[in-house]
Amino acid sequence: MKLRLVLALLLSVFVFQFCTSTKKAVSVATITYQKDILPIMQARCTPCHFPEQGKKKFLDTYGATRDNIDDILARVQLPVTDEKFMPFKSKKAPLSDSLIMVIKEWKLKGMPEG
Repeated sequence: MKLRLVLALLLSVFVFQFCTSTKKAVSVATITYQKDILPIMQARCTPCHFPEQGKKKFLDTYGATRDNIDDILARVQLPVTDEKFMPFKSKKAPLSDSLIMVIKEWKLKGMPEG
């Protein structure tokens, strides 16, 4: 009985290793600055941190975002009542946990540009 179960399990593993839909379900799309992070920055950090209207440290480029990622993550996760919380004085809606996770994952994966 155990032998049949082991053989069935091995057969299943062998068959599913060639199944492309199984492999697609496991793969995760790469988070990049151009595709994922820039839209967040544009939606939540304008106009203050973007040229023309901005008067704060510019965060409108890949390099600026990359170089300031630790500060960005720290400030968007502060309590809303903290004076260093961003977006400043709730001019924009706070970042959701899922958006913060996207930024954290981008940092964790080496901050690919594009």
